Amino acid sequence: MLVLMQTTESWALFQKAGLVQTLRFPGVIGCIDGTHIPIIAPSVNEGDYVNRKSFHSINVQIICDAANIITNVEAKWPGSVHDSRIFRECTLSTKFGHGEFTGYLLGDRGYPCLPYLLTPYPDPEPGPQQRYNLAHCRTRARVEMTIGMLKARFQCLQRLRVTPERACDIIVACVILHNIATIRGEHCPSEPNISSDPNHEHPDPPTDIQDGRAVRDTICHNHFL
Repeated sequence: MLVLMQTTESWALFQKAGLVQTLRFPGVIGCIDGTHIPIIAPSVNEGDYVNRKSFHSINVQIICDAANIITNVEAKWPGSVHDSRIFRECTLSTKFGHGEFTGYLLGDRGYPCLPYLLTPYPDPEPGPQQRYNLAHCRTRARVEMTIGMLKARFQCLQRLRVTPERACDIIVACVILHNIATIRGEHCPSEPNISSDPNHEHPDPPTDIQDGRAVRDTICHNHFL
């Protein structure tokens, strides 16, 4: 719904920043994650906004590049909606499915493994699979850092006391201001929390797609032996 950028030039910053060379993870063009932004209980469809942690929230999908620029944001979904559904129904997913982008997004186990969205091995075997998972984790940490920076810059995102519609507008405005601040080289007012979002979890991971597993196995075999 709410797209800021969909350019391969922006995502190519992963390669310019040296992440691919440093972590040996090929073809990365972005990292994806969801984060819950707490809101007050809405007067309409209140139950839809209650997430698995039993508080009301907007589940926001974030995609970032190597420079901590947020290249894509989806801010319209109630907290009860799973990450995999948000990605499945977003415009960007359709564009990837139609082959409009070359490269991979990295996501956690809240997403299915797709030919263009790679997830970790759930039970990695020693050797290449473990090295794949390590490189995947270290690279994908960029989106956790970016979300931490966003929330550190804008304390209002700790809990928005407005309607869901207004909350979504505020979230996107904060994303735009975060990008401007990042481009200008402004530091965060406080140290961002780069650990996994304590308000975010991934129950019942979606089923991986066969083609996605095949792509993952090929990358693992070709680059992590």
